[in-house]
Amino acid sequence: MRKHILLSTAALVVVTSLNAAENIESMFSEGKVSGQIREFSISRDVTDTRPGKDDYIRTASAVGGYLKYETADFAGLSLGTAFYTTNGLFIGGEDRNDYTKTDPTLLGPNNESYSLLGEAYLQYKRGNTTFKGGRQKLNTPLAGADDARMLPNLFEAYLLINTDVEDTTLIAGHVTKFAQGTFGRVYNGGILAVTSGYSFVDSRNQVGQFVNMGTYAVGESTAGVTVASATYIGIDNIKLQAWDYYAHDILNAIYLQADTSWNCRLNDSMKMYASAQLLSESEVGDEIIGEVDAMYWAVKLGSKFNNFNIYAAYSSNDESEGAFGNGAVVTPWGGMPAFTQGMVTRHQFLAGTDAIKAVGSYNWKDFGPKLSTILYYSSYDMSANSGYGIERTATEAGFDFIYYPEMVKNLQLRLRGNFPTDFYEAADGAVDWSEYRFIANYNF
Repeated sequence: MRKHILLSTAALVVVTSLNAAENIESMFSEGKVSGQIREFSISRDVTDTRPGKDDYIRTASAVGGYLKYETADFAGLSLGTAFYTTNGLFIGGEDRNDYTKTDPTLLGPNNESYSLLGEAYLQYKRGNTTFKGGRQKLNTPLAGADDARMLPNLFEAYLLINTDVEDTTLIAGHVTKFAQGTFGRVYNGGILAVTSGYSFVDSRNQVGQFVNMGTYAVGESTAGVTVASATYIGIDNIKLQAWDYYAHDILNAIYLQADTSWNCRLNDSMKMYASAQLLSESEVGDEIIGEVDAMYWAVKLGSKFNNFNIYAAYSSNDESEGAFGNGAVVTPWGGMPAFTQGMVTRHQFLAGTDAIKAVGSYNWKDFGPKLSTILYYSSYDMSANSGYGIERTATEAGFDFIYYPEMVKNLQLRLRGNFPTDFYEAADGAVDWSEYRFIANYNF
């Protein structure tokens, strides 16, 4: 068996600490069970002014989540497995496959319920080096869980993580397969899908199964995606990270990010922070999708004061006529690191797009309730080469309210809303909508 190794995020880099077992029997008897029960309801009221199109309201509700078991550590070795499921509530009849009536983002093909063994991995730790191989959840800039609906994206990957160098985390790895989560079903292939984290070929019917990375992304089997990364935190209040994704016979993507923070000179109780990111892509190998020439960059500046947190971000993506998508950023495996992405609008990766985003949040804990409220606004100015044939501007406003009721420990209630204008636009019409989501998460 070929040894492949991949990288994860900071979340994956910090391996769950379990008590060391004395023998094989106690390795299993001292294992840990965890999971989440999730209920998700969504309603989208769409206005479509294109010829031959009608306004509509689509809704859906589902319940599901995951159940996970991890063994204790025996001589550095541990095992983990997790079962994922989503089940429709009151979905059926002739409207099940009518996506103007039933929202497709909570279930599987044909809006059916489904379950899968989403995680099954072996982990071995020795000294400052950890190996993790098998089915697992990843959260990296260009390969991520994107847990925005019922079930997240999952991966078959092989990771090697090392922290021997002071203040530095090095990761190398290889991802072989991808199991799209339910959110990807909002797309049906094409340039908008592949710049938003999902398949250029078909995102609606590849859900609930592990498929080859290339087959999922562009319809042709490849050797997968090899990744290497370095993260450095040796300078006070500064974090630097660099990632290189080599998607065999498709593209090579380099992602860089720098984050810093400091105390405001005018007010010591105010904390300032800033970030910058750069993403560059080029074609490699057999060049399955042809020339790839993308260059995206963004900056973010924010401030935290008492329970307030505000920030503004700006991004720009170049044009490259003749390249794939005229210079669009290709990100088909759930990765979405952009500072300017909206809740649903991810146009910042389209060619020739300049985007802005402003966010303000407040934590109400000083008034008693464990409640956070977030408001945001984003705008995307796109060129005629972005894929729509006309210059245009799309906007999105929205909110995200998160509440933890004291009477039920580990329960999170969440109400989200997004209100895009001109999400789709052509010379003969446009699409707007108002969408509301209610999510209940119980973790154990």
